[in-house]
Amino acid sequence: MSSTARKETRSGNVDYERLVETPEFKALVKRKNAFMTPYVIVFLAAYFILPILTGYTSILETKAIGWITWTWIYSFAMFIMTWTFATIYLKKSSSFDSEAEEIIAKNILK
Repeated sequence: MSSTARKETRSGNVDYERLVETPEFKALVKRKNAFMTPYVIVFLAAYFILPILTGYTSILETKAIGWITWTWIYSFAMFIMTWTFATIYLKKSSSFDSEAEEIIAKNILK
């Protein structure tokens, strides 16, 4: 965010209601939601499948490598998935941030 935008938001003179009604802001929110929705669905599905599989089935109790069961591998994969999703979002968020700055500069800092 530019220093002018920071000063404007700190002073409390920002009309957020006007900002969220702009077509640019609505398009940004729509693109951001379209980007994030598949990742949220995959994460939640993987997250809730683990306790279901371990609590109600014995599928993950079989040994995969030595004494390590598939439960441990699945659980470790959850950490890898979380870090991967966070890295992907971190890289993509810079474009969202630059678009947000442009919207603020265009609609608020006239």
